[in-house]
Amino acid sequence: MDCYRRRHVAVVVTAIQLERLRRRRDSRRRFWVHPVIAQRQERGQFWALYQNLRAHEDKFFAYMRMSISSFDELLGLLESSLMHQDTFMRDSIPPVERLVITLRKLSTGQSLASLHFAFLIGKSTASVIIRETCVAIWDALHAAVMGQPHKEQWKEIADVFQQTCQFPNCAGAIDGKHIRIKKPVRSGSQYYNYKKYFSFVLFAMCDANYSFRYIDVGSYGSRSDSAVFAHSEFGKLLHDKALDLPEHTALPGTTSPAMPFVFVADEAFALGENLMRPYSSRGLSLARRVFNYRLTRARRVVECAFGILANKWRFLHTPIHLKLETAISAVKAACVLHNFVRARDGFNFEDSLTHSLHSHRPSVVRGHRQGAAVREQFTAYFMSPHGALPWQLDAI
Repeated sequence: MDCYRRRHVAVVVTAIQLERLRRRRDSRRRFWVHPVIAQRQERGQFWALYQNLRAHEDKFFAYMRMSISSFDELLGLLESSLMHQDTFMRDSIPPVERLVITLRKLSTGQSLASLHFAFLIGKSTASVIIRETCVAIWDALHAAVMGQPHKEQWKEIADVFQQTCQFPNCAGAIDGKHIRIKKPVRSGSQYYNYKKYFSFVLFAMCDANYSFRYIDVGSYGSRSDSAVFAHSEFGKLLHDKALDLPEHTALPGTTSPAMPFVFVADEAFALGENLMRPYSSRGLSLARRVFNYRLTRARRVVECAFGILANKWRFLHTPIHLKLETAISAVKAACVLHNFVRARDGFNFEDSLTHSLHSHRPSVVRGHRQGAAVREQFTAYFMSPHGALPWQLDAI
């Protein structure tokens, strides 16, 4: 019996080894450059369209999601990072083509196979180009378009919130969104969220001009908003009072008390001295209902920012079929491109009305007494002659 078993094991091992050899032989490259993509510079989408698009500003904007001047400025910032050396075997893909391929991926969500046939490049080449270009975009832009504000800039942000949303001493609106992805390898259920799909979290703080001032990308989809916020660099800076916020200031039309500058959020976040959330919806007094309305008017700017982001860079509308690290880099690149294009080309407000990014499920989180006292002061101010709006009672 033992002899039979040994013979059977030997046969199985031999069969496995032969199968591995067959697969290795079949996987060998049959072409140095496949005939389908051999004529990239004659038939590829970039070479066929790029110069013609530059002759028509509107078509160029629709294709690249930015104006010609913005594209040229961006290319100038990235060119040295995207330049590769030619070899004796083949010419490198130029930086401008690499940027166009990446922008098409971000703006349409095309698969690597689709980019392969459109631009006549290998699928693995397209994946490498997207990863390298997204990293280069983040490195080139984030300090310039998403740097941490100083005291005077915080005051400017608060002034715009007061002018557009009528919420004084507001330094920003924060929220978190799920970014749908394919299941990462050996990740278990860490990225599986309550909506029954795999995702990581995009946490963001934005100003009243719909520009992102801070982002944190890549937290597990199974985490709550409050947990993502607490572990983020922004949350730690706010907790340690290291954001360089302005000194406490009296609200418009009043001389006291001096009020802190605050960030507005939904009920998924914990109430704090510098973080306002709405009252729970049960048994609210008129004053508290007004406060919730006024806070929602200010907080909606982050929802609009997510809408503008997702509707311009439409790869966010569908699951991202890239490696996890590349997907995170792509989202970070889209966020800085959002600010970069927003500052130069503006935006279409209709893009902000709907989007496919899902909010976190609200969770019960406790605030502290100092935050509750600040919220009560805002509540009283919004019902006072200096802080009330003519239409606020009709709106609730």
